[in-house]
Formats: sequence, C-alpha cells, structure tokens
Amino acid sequence: MRIIRYLSKDSRPVLAALTSDEKVYPLDQEGFMELIQQANEQNISPLSFVKNMISKSKPISQSIEELSLLVPIVAQEVWASGVTYEQSRDARNYEATDGKLDTTTFYDKVYDAERPEIFFKSTAARTVGPNQEVYIRSDSKWQIPEPELGLIISREGEILGYTIGNDMSCRDIEGENPLYLPQAKMWKHSCSIGPAILLAEAVKDPYDFTIICRIYRHGNLVVEGTASTGQLKRKFEELVSFLIRDNEIFDGTILLTGTCIVPPNKFTLLEGDQIEIEIPSIGVLKNNVKLPNKISVK
Repeated sequence: MRIIRYLSKDSRPVLAALTSDEKVYPLDQEGFMELIQQANEQNISPLSFVKNMISKSKPISQSIEELSLLVPIVAQEVWASGVTYEQSRDARNYEATDGKLDTTTFYDKVYDAERPEIFFKSTAARTVGPNQEVYIRSDSKWQIPEPELGLIISREGEILGYTIGNDMSCRDIEGENPLYLPQAKMWKHSCSIGPAILLAEAVKDPYDFTIICRIYRHGNLVVEGTASTGQLKRKFEELVSFLIRDNEIFDGTILLTGTCIVPPNKFTLLEGDQIEIEIPSIGVLKNNVKLPNKISVK
C-alpha cells in the first residue's frame, strides 16, 4: 500500500491511498503523519487502518498519471547519509584525488568507521515533488543526481515508510574541499522526493529494493544505472540510530540512505535534462533540470 498527495480540481492538497492495482482512494487525513497518529490512537497498524478506510469508499476515476502529484509528505527536514555504498566511496575518492586514486582518503575511513556520514540535506521549502524542476548551481561545472531510497521516520526513529529521493550534488565543489559539503549539497530545489510512500508493513525485505536511474537529453537516453539496496554496507536502523542520537527530529523526517548509482565521470547535468528515478514497488520520480538565472556577485 502506497500513500500519495495530489492537487484536486479546486487546487486543494489531497492525501490518498494507491493500491497495487493502481487505483487511487482519497483519504480523510490532511497529511501522512495524521494518518499514522490516528492509526496509533486506534491501536491498529497503518496498513490495516488504510485498508479499513478504503473498503468503505470508491476510487476516483483518474489514474495516477492524470493527477498533479505533490511531495507525498511535507517534511520539515530531510537528512542524508553518505558513503554507504562502495560505488559512492569510489566516486568520492575520484573527486578528492583528481582521479589519481593512489592514496587512502577520509572517504575510505568513513566507509569503514563505526560512525556513518550523516548530513543535513533540505527543508520543506527547498524540496520539490514529482514533475517539478530541480535546479543546478550556477557556480558548478560537474553536477549529478544521486538516486536514493528514503526512509520516513518518526521522532522516535521508527521507520514508517519508504520513498524515492534525489540528492542533487556538485562533484567539483565537494571534491575541492570536504568543508564545502553544505554548498555541494544544499541550494534551492536541490532535493526531490516522491512519488509515493510505501508503508513499511508492506515491505518484506527493505534490502531487496531495485533502484534505477535514467537521464535523458533531447529525448535520448544518455545515462542509465541500476543498483540494489542489498549493496548497502550499513543497516537502515544503524543510520537512523546515529541521526537521532542526542538529536531532536520531527515526526515525518526523511533520511536518504546513500547512492550506489554514479554517472560516468565525464558526465554533468545540463539545463533541459530529464531525470527518472524508479523503485518498482514505489514508483517513478521524474524531474526536469533547470539552471536558474545567475546571481551577480559584487
């Protein structure tokens, strides 16, 4: 069972359930966390709660492709994990050594360390949803999407659901100096989330997700990669435990779990590119790439 949000004909955000046969059932709750709270109050699982609600209603006539989708949850904070896959470690090393790869770096150390890399990625205002534009920086010449599985968590660290995330990144800025990480990771429209939340109870094995990334330029497929969460070095609960350690988070916080798909080293995103990130049991997150107007610096 998946949860989505879309705009109604009168431009009102609607929370809805999306079934395995792709039927859309509007729900009474305004947001995902209200749904979770009401399920807890009735002492039943969110999955059972949703099934009970849609058993008493009818689906809308539109398909999900006909809807104007929104981010499935308005997350006050999005956090992200880095260097959680071997491929990610190797790509960061390439950036940090100008492609020499002839020395051990801090990325090797964090890959093997007990403490994972966790950083602040985005706020609700910086995050976009399906079919919205993601931005590239005007001061970077080497930018890529990072397709990732996202965890929807409660303030206590319970994993409530799974979604798709795009952690837009500037490889040249991060490679120049690791202290530039916030600038390499966070700017306007630098994070996209969606199209749905797959309820945690509906997932038998979260380390069996297939992640697919496709990038199109002028209608032609120029980059395609596939990975599995089974390649992840760390467990999801481990990443969450470090995020909430001595830290206060919000209900509905999103934690991105790292990427294992890195485009070729000579590739950079350009304005007009189209990015598709697919996790078959969740959906396809599509975003067009835009270069905002350059800001003159005096």
